[in-house]
Amino acid sequence: MKTVLITGGTGLIGKALTNMLLSKGYKIIIVSRNAGKFKKEEQVDYVSWDLSNQQIDTTAITKADYIVHLAGAGVADKRWSPKRKEEIVRSRVQSSSLLVKALKETDNHVRAVISASGIGWYGADPTIPNPRPFVETDPASKDFLGDTCVKWEESIAEVRTLNKRLVILRTGIVLSNEGGALKEFRKSLYFGVASILSTGRQIVSWIHIDDLIRMYVDAIENDTLEGIYNAVAPKPISNKELTLQLAKVMKGNFYVPMHVPAFALTAMLGELSVEVLKSTTVSANKIRKTGFNFIYPSIEPALTQLG
Repeated sequence: MKTVLITGGTGLIGKALTNMLLSKGYKIIIVSRNAGKFKKEEQVDYVSWDLSNQQIDTTAITKADYIVHLAGAGVADKRWSPKRKEEIVRSRVQSSSLLVKALKETDNHVRAVISASGIGWYGADPTIPNPRPFVETDPASKDFLGDTCVKWEESIAEVRTLNKRLVILRTGIVLSNEGGALKEFRKSLYFGVASILSTGRQIVSWIHIDDLIRMYVDAIENDTLEGIYNAVAPKPISNKELTLQLAKVMKGNFYVPMHVPAFALTAMLGELSVEVLKSTTVSANKIRKTGFNFIYPSIEPALTQLG
């Protein structure tokens, strides 16, 4: 029975991944700053780490066969004050650096490290529609999220020098009933209003939570997977199409479409509004060529399943 160590294991993706791996017979070690808050289960253990002091319970490293690195402050959880932006970067770089340090200094048999990253790497589409979706070899954007993703990926890249297989999944907008973007999209619909952001033309590169979790499991189990892959569905969709499709699923014909002006979003969200309004069309071709099959390649069945 193999053991997977998961950082960020108490978050949206981490919880879903833990459940999937448990169903497949894996043992799980979840690394948390608040490990004492969680009760140890039969196949799930919790261990502590301290990013500021670069300390981790090294017994967890010795037990792990694989590491899945999801830790990082939520990009869209709060307005982007200078302090918050620093926290977004620091939480990713410090956690990656600590894992690399622990792998260097501790005898271990870790076979592979699978790390999260984001499609914020790519920046905005040059035109809408974008005839050439972003691919993994494209350069990073010079904006805040692009720079964050560069530092994020560079901070974990050193595991390659330790003879560990490294897979990095640049993740799009995750659709799940347990939180994330879908929760925000639904808020106005409870009142019968389909809130289209600005013009609604901006492209959303999304992925259903089940497909994302299957991708992580595939990255663990498929030894031929190595390098960077975009974790997005094959069929991106405009904000308007996404909003109206969700409205149809939730309300049938009983909703009113309404455009939310860009200036209103800027007033509410500050600098973060740039990301909310950004169009980013990202290709899923590389991961598909590995043989990975999406259960939800298009938005209609994805939203129908999520209800």
